[in-house]
Amino acid sequence: MTVTDLPDAPTAAGELSVWPASTTLLPHGDLAVGGVSLTEIADRFGTPAYVLDEGEVRDRCRAYRAALPEAGVLYAAKAFLSRAMVRWVEEEGLGLDVCSAGELELAVTAGFPAGRIVLHGNAKSPRDLEAALRLGVGRIVIDSPSEVARIAAAVGPGGRQKVLVRVVPGVSAGGHAKIRTGTEGQKFGLSIADGSAQHAIARVLGQPRLELTGLHCHIGSQITEVKPYLVALRRMVGLMARVRDAHGVVLPELDMGGGHGIAYRPGEPALDLTALARRMRTGLDEACAAAGLPVPRLVIEPGRAVVGPAGVALYRVLAVKRTGETVFAAVDGGMSDNPRPALYGVRYAPRLIGRHSTADPRRTTVVGRHCEAGDILAGDVELPGDVHPGDLLAVPVAGAYQLSMASGYNMVGRPPVIAVHAGTARTLVRRETLDDVRRRDIGG
Repeated sequence: MTVTDLPDAPTAAGELSVWPASTTLLPHGDLAVGGVSLTEIADRFGTPAYVLDEGEVRDRCRAYRAALPEAGVLYAAKAFLSRAMVRWVEEEGLGLDVCSAGELELAVTAGFPAGRIVLHGNAKSPRDLEAALRLGVGRIVIDSPSEVARIAAAVGPGGRQKVLVRVVPGVSAGGHAKIRTGTEGQKFGLSIADGSAQHAIARVLGQPRLELTGLHCHIGSQITEVKPYLVALRRMVGLMARVRDAHGVVLPELDMGGGHGIAYRPGEPALDLTALARRMRTGLDEACAAAGLPVPRLVIEPGRAVVGPAGVALYRVLAVKRTGETVFAAVDGGMSDNPRPALYGVRYAPRLIGRHSTADPRRTTVVGRHCEAGDILAGDVELPGDVHPGDLLAVPVAGAYQLSMASGYNMVGRPPVIAVHAGTARTLVRRETLDDVRRRDIGG
């Protein structure tokens, strides 16, 4: 079973394999997700818009709990966060991994227990730490030597904060160089190889206001193979054994991060969750037995793999232009609501919806409306040769790292998020308007 296919059953031909499991074909070329027509959503809520299948999110949370019942599963909020998402994750029994005071406070004010939240960040601001300590966050992940004294001082007399130390295990993994975080020479974590991890651990153990509960690592994102996790796990257990030998301390937790890869287009590889769970459990047992350590509680942090395949982006075609052999279909969104193609060269598989076309397919480049040559949503994809202004395009696997990374470029406004479930649609996050932009600009 792959991460992409966790709750999926075949809904149509392989062309729908990366869509939410609830996706069904409707007459006139339309699709329904969560029992709701995508064309009706576009007509009712406008475009661009993001559709999020609540059932798919919940099923993916349950699949993680079933695969790793003894582990802690934290949803990585950076992938996408809203008050409804907070509630779904909490109700499905997951914890939460946040990276800022903003994510933390939204989660807590939406009712998420602070004790089940872990705060990350390579450069935590005073506001981040103040919010974490004020709200009683469960763990703070120490990412640099200077944070040891900063956090201890912020805790204050009589207090005690549980922390993890983020370790760089020297493992290269991930779908793009910009999202590989387990290697030397990047901004995250503390290296085993140069001794900085060991030094930070010793400093934490010397702080009476800090309680070191375990170690943390995150080797990258969009990883589709199990092997890199096993290599990192063995190195982390080796470090835990050295901590025991040097300090007489047995650490009870090991957080292996997330980065679980999903398929964005039919036929692409995805991480096999069942294999990951089985081999990590076995690998952890074997490594601890060899080191003479009790098995620590395993923690993982999936984000993209929970919410990515649950999302669909809807766009309206504004213009079609043929330049030489290239056909450009320009839509009413772009890099302001999805910067990932420009940042990482990500490829999507958009689909014409709302009408049947008998035209032969033609290689088309779907571009955004922004003033950048790199504003390309889907390069060189197959679409009907008669695509024209007014058509609707739907892009699957749009739930993660799109709206969460959205910008205010050209002041076009960020799209809404529409939840679908059991035949109903409702707004989770409203469309950003020009009035919102005006209210922020207080100069005169």
